[in-house]
Amino acid sequence: EKEKGKEKVPFINGPPSSSKEDLKIDRKLAQLSFFISSHFYRHRPVRHGFVNHSSPVSALCTLAALPRLQPPKSPRMEGVAPAISLLRPRASARSPILLAADSSAARRSTGARGRDMGPRRSVEASPSGAGITRLPKLGPGVSTKRIGRSKDPVINYDVSHHRAVAAVRLLRTEKGKAFVDLLNETTDDSGENEMGYVERTLGFSTRHLEDRDIRLVTVIVAGTVRWKRYLDYLIMSLCSEEKLFREMEPLLLQILRIGFFEILKLEVPAYAAVDENVRLAKVALRPGAGNMVNAILRKLVSLNETNSLPLPKIEGDDRAQARAISITYSHPVWMVRRWFRYLGKDEALGLMNWNNSDPHFSLRVNTSKGYTRADLVKRLESLQIHYEESIMDEFVRIREGMQAVIQAGLLKEGMCAVQDESAGKHQVPVVGLVVCAVDPQPGETIVDCCAAPGGKTLFMASRLSRQGKIWALDVNKGRLRILKDTAKLHGLDEMIIDVHADLRQYAEDTSAKYDKVLLDAPCSGLGVLSKRADLRWNRQFEDLEELTCLQDELLDSASMLVKPGGILIYSTCSIDPEENENRITAFIERHPEFVPQSVCGYVPAEFVTEEGFYSSRPTKHSMDGAFAARLIRSMH
Repeated sequence: EKEKGKEKVPFINGPPSSSKEDLKIDRKLAQLSFFISSHFYRHRPVRHGFVNHSSPVSALCTLAALPRLQPPKSPRMEGVAPAISLLRPRASARSPILLAADSSAARRSTGARGRDMGPRRSVEASPSGAGITRLPKLGPGVSTKRIGRSKDPVINYDVSHHRAVAAVRLLRTEKGKAFVDLLNETTDDSGENEMGYVERTLGFSTRHLEDRDIRLVTVIVAGTVRWKRYLDYLIMSLCSEEKLFREMEPLLLQILRIGFFEILKLEVPAYAAVDENVRLAKVALRPGAGNMVNAILRKLVSLNETNSLPLPKIEGDDRAQARAISITYSHPVWMVRRWFRYLGKDEALGLMNWNNSDPHFSLRVNTSKGYTRADLVKRLESLQIHYEESIMDEFVRIREGMQAVIQAGLLKEGMCAVQDESAGKHQVPVVGLVVCAVDPQPGETIVDCCAAPGGKTLFMASRLSRQGKIWALDVNKGRLRILKDTAKLHGLDEMIIDVHADLRQYAEDTSAKYDKVLLDAPCSGLGVLSKRADLRWNRQFEDLEELTCLQDELLDSASMLVKPGGILIYSTCSIDPEENENRITAFIERHPEFVPQSVCGYVPAEFVTEEGFYSSRPTKHSMDGAFAARLIRSMH
């Protein structure tokens, strides 16, 4: 090409820029790629079958299939992807060159037979018969400003889109940068946001997520996180050596977890789970990764069909049994041993089964805006969402269709709120029962000490019949702002006063006293593990000691806000006695002016303990675990 003098020279990055320096870079890259390509074909056998190898662009495409042979970096190229990632798909009359991104495309273009090691994508033929090619993916740090056009995403229609999104979300969840539940992101463009993460992580986009896809992603991600210990044990057992599992790259591990979960727990047909996850691994990583996924998943299918999975035997002393059960039921060992001690083996196993089940959603109708449950039921029926009515007039329970509720605008209209996720024969939301224990009455002054995100605050405000005030106190300013916005949406903002402060400092600074003080204290969340799939892996045994100290401090501060004859309500979403009954006992010893008052008459009798506290347990009541106690302050 150099010998042609001033004749046209193909440029690897689109038309030349007005900058002379850019022109020099383009010419040097073209010359360098042609030289290396010629050397490659002279000294090594052609295994990749690339056509039109006299072209500098084809030479660079050949280099892309050989990671060991890469053009040297110039100072200008520091921090930029290799030359192949700079290639832009162009098709014009001047240069009808189409690009190939891996060897499998070339093999198909020359009619080569054999096993296809790469992903299938849409192909395009050159007008000049240059061959069949595909579009390369740009490096994440590559700028497209020189080209004079915006970066168009490469959409891959062959990869399972919901599996690609699930794999990326699992990566983000493990780093603590995303919710497990995609439905928690209640914006209308949550699907588009996920596509952005997929493109930045994998280098390509997939089809748009529909409502059903978002629900499926949530099921896969939440289930994979819940069963992570169980799945990892099996994956490690089926690897040729433990080192292979320990050093496995994160994305490959997530793809394997998805495949194992689909086959073992979702009962997806084996051929579909294997094929789709192998294809995802090949496209997102490399052909060799797909081969590994294929081998491990096929071995799993074979063992599962013969009921011979390599699971640990539950035998030996208590410690050994707890370790084996922690794998089989996918829970931390310390939780298993603690529940064995407090609940007994049978109830502990039942609790773990509950934690591994899919939660339900509870919707509370906003009666303060004039809506009734019949209005909400009518809207749900129009959306073809199956529902169940609760024994509490304000609540309706649904298992699926939350995304349809969001997109239909029921939350934005203020018709209802997502109050809680609980299920079972009682169909009673835990939040509702705690508010029942508070028993807010018109004209009362109430402080919600740890108010955000505001579920209990809004429910209490709706019970005041627009008479009385609620002070919503929280240390998190952002979450408090969300609470205030939701209160406006529900028409309750005039009854709620938001206070951004730490309870301990607020109690010292103010002289105000209130009729009722609700302390929904920070806790371990051991009663709601079914709806917070990742919480079990984020809690350590040492956390309990720190939490109990914090709960004691908050209880002492909250008690300073209660006027004589007033009520202090302490609640948690934990089932651990150390955070519940033991905290009340210790508090009364420090504050003899407070006396426990039974919740009997405020909540159904089956939730009242012998000590007069409210307590719900998943194994007993088939609903999330929670605790609440009423403490009345003496008049002196």
